[in-house]
Amino acid sequence: MKTPKLFEPQKIGSISLANSIVMAPMTRSRAIGNIPNDLMATYYGQRAGAGLIITEGTSPSPNGLGYARIPGIFSKEQVEGWKKVTKAVHDKGGKIVIQLMHTGRIAHAANMAAGAKILAPSAVKPAGQMWTDSAQMQDFPVPNAMTAEELISTKAEFVTAAKNAIEAGFDGVELHSANGYLLEQFLSPISNVRTDEYGGSIEKRAKFVLEVTAEVAAAIGKDKTGIRLSPYGVASDMPHYPEIDAEYDYLSKELNKLGIAYIHLVDHSAIGAPAVPIEIKQKIRKNFSNTIILCGGFSQETAEAAIESGLTNAAGFGRPFINNPDLVERFKKDQPISHDLNMELFYTPGEHGYTDFAVYGA
Repeated sequence: MKTPKLFEPQKIGSISLANSIVMAPMTRSRAIGNIPNDLMATYYGQRAGAGLIITEGTSPSPNGLGYARIPGIFSKEQVEGWKKVTKAVHDKGGKIVIQLMHTGRIAHAANMAAGAKILAPSAVKPAGQMWTDSAQMQDFPVPNAMTAEELISTKAEFVTAAKNAIEAGFDGVELHSANGYLLEQFLSPISNVRTDEYGGSIEKRAKFVLEVTAEVAAAIGKDKTGIRLSPYGVASDMPHYPEIDAEYDYLSKELNKLGIAYIHLVDHSAIGAPAVPIEIKQKIRKNFSNTIILCGGFSQETAEAAIESGLTNAAGFGRPFINNPDLVERFKKDQPISHDLNMELFYTPGEHGYTDFAVYGA
């Protein structure tokens, strides 16, 4: 009997995976003081059956710590904290990459250290509010438009963070250019109204993303570098614009020229966002010769079909990994998947709703 594609070993860049099931990045807000800890090591270690784990969004800079209790990887203490996580995963035979997420304008000063700045391509205030531990829900402020010097220093922060990640034992780095955070903010003509070389045309708006990707790949190896994209996503106040299709056509071709290990394409339609048209997925697949990871609303059956069709090389699962730490084993053994999720515990501190889920039959 043929082995299902989901369970076949594969290689993404220089990373050898035991299977083609990817645990998607999910913010869980358990990093007290923005430092990874023993609880987080337990959480990721429990889910090491995934072929590849992509961590929660992790800031390369104090300026990117827009949310409460998200981790960074710019200090010695953070690197030491992450070493516990990578060891927990590697000890169980898993592979793990860190997702570098600079929140950009999706931030509030109450969540950030003194002296940090809320930076964005342009001084365009996002609609909506965000949680702060000290003052609860607060409106987003108007961000600071990045200066030429801040563009250079922010790129350097991504590079240093990527090097720190390799020191911490990660198998690679994923750049978060999705969900309305800093890198995607440069791509959109709504959040990026710059008139210099980083704004205006599609090529200019993509310039910062491509420069960050190229510099990280040069620092740690293109075979250890990936990027996440969310065309048609509307998270973090990212309205649609007419050039989306052309933007991601151009971007995926340029990323292919850089030779990075993978593009991670997310479709959040399963949780209410607009669907990413199949034509965009097919175009990115055609343009990019290395690995594609598709993520969003998969069942075991639909994930298998997507890999069989050639649309993707690997399938990302997010929420199913929250309360099914042994998700891969459940798939393999045809055991029932728990769908009992308590969203009120997604972002709260502590083990409840985080590390207290049992493996099947326990």
